Amino acid sequence: MSESYVEHSHRMHVVHDGPREAPPLLLIHGSGASSGSWKPVVPALARHHRVIRVDLPGCGQSPPPPSYDVPGQAGRVAALLDDLEIRPVTVVGHSSGGYAATALAEQRPDLVTSLALISTGPSMDALLPQPVLLRALLAPPLGPLLWSRRTDATTRRAISATCARPVDIPDDVIAELRGTTYRAMRSASRGNTAYLAERSVPSRLAALDVPVLVLFGTADPRWDPSSAHQYDAAPNARVELLPGVGHLPMFEAPETTGELLLGFTTTSADAPTEIPDA
Repeated sequence: MSESYVEHSHRMHVVHDGPREAPPLLLIHGSGASSGSWKPVVPALARHHRVIRVDLPGCGQSPPPPSYDVPGQAGRVAALLDDLEIRPVTVVGHSSGGYAATALAEQRPDLVTSLALISTGPSMDALLPQPVLLRALLAPPLGPLLWSRRTDATTRRAISATCARPVDIPDDVIAELRGTTYRAMRSASRGNTAYLAERSVPSRLAALDVPVLVLFGTADPRWDPSSAHQYDAAPNARVELLPGVGHLPMFEAPETTGELLLGFTTTSADAPTEIPDA
């Protein structure tokens, strides 16, 4: 099957694209986002892979889980892959989705053949002061009220605040984001913080026997772009910097992002990959 189709499994909304016999590629979105956050790069990826996109529990069209801790979310994704009888798989995580991807590789090395982390903050000391609109939407005591009354225009402004380039977010992607509650965002944020506080991502990667690609925008306003070099400490990781790109490379530089991901999945992690013009 080469056409896109949708299913629900293990309390997750799952979207499949590409031929079922192709090498599998799992895409995990960041906090508060949905499977739609990958749409700009899916067509290119689906020409070569069976692309599986999930709405993590509590996000998009998936119902909330009992807990938002990162290992728990990774365990739910592992159960999904077991149910689909898919292994091994290349896992790509955007932002905090990179924590779930890393935790999945920690828990189930039999499932993960390689990892790609996009705009994934390596440690808490790399976190920058967040854009004002995001702070207003998420910080108590006004956060819950503002979040419940946010409009589509507000959501677009919040997304744009994390970007360095103009982005056009489709209406259907904005609609998917309405399903994420304030409680889900705050709970997921606490889970991500706990995961990072326990151990940095580069140190976790150093203990994993899988190739890793790290993509980081040089103009990311959420995480210090220079912190991308913390990943150099992991001998199995290769870092690629995207000039002039912010926190959403899939929307800001979809062609570049897609080509780098395809290059990573088809060549060895040690082979140099040339960054095409964005």
